[in-house]
Amino acid sequence: MHTTALVLFSGGQDSATCLAHALEKYQRVETVGFDYGQRHSVELQVRLKVLAKLRAQFPQWAGKLGQDHLLDLAVLGQVSETSLTREMAFSMEHSGLPNTFVPGRNLMFVTLAAAIAYRRGLEVIVTGVCETDFSGYPDCRDDTMKAMQLAVSLGMDRRFLIETPLMWIDKAATWQLAQDLGGERLVNLIVEDTHTCYLGDREHRHEWGYGCGQCPACELRRRGWERWHEASA
Repeated sequence: MHTTALVLFSGGQDSATCLAHALEKYQRVETVGFDYGQRHSVELQVRLKVLAKLRAQFPQWAGKLGQDHLLDLAVLGQVSETSLTREMAFSMEHSGLPNTFVPGRNLMFVTLAAAIAYRRGLEVIVTGVCETDFSGYPDCRDDTMKAMQLAVSLGMDRRFLIETPLMWIDKAATWQLAQDLGGERLVNLIVEDTHTCYLGDREHRHEWGYGCGQCPACELRRRGWERWHEASA
């Protein structure tokens, strides 16, 4: 029976929902974030606010929420020619993938998270990757996560579980999961304080949260919010 977890926590909607899931399920939960030179680096600021509000507004989780870790992955930004790490327009590549795809990002994230989990004695690595509502990123697929679970477990000689609570649900169901886990308080926290927009826009407020409203991340979040409300009506 697993009792401890490390959540890959960016400060966005998906990772905040995964963090709530882990806090509901496990006795001790730590978090890790990554600074890889992303254009939307504002997420590194909002994640601390989200953590503080989770502690303040959800006393049943506060005692479980442990240390936060932030890793400098500037090298990833240096080797990535993508619209998340360079000032360029969002577009589709000849490969069929959007130029928001950062090659190797989730592979590095999971590997380094496993290293922290090894040092901190944490059994489960929780990540918000999803194969249902996603942009086709190959490192978000279930097969990739299963391969990574095997690789880090073999490479560190310790059995890790990689848990992906959002893998088979869409964004509408992700909003519903937040509602189920923490009610309106959690949904409101996600709306007001998490960050998804690839352009780092914290000025324009929509019913689903802050963002430019035009980038792929905002579009996905908005459509999920609308579908969720339509299904709830």
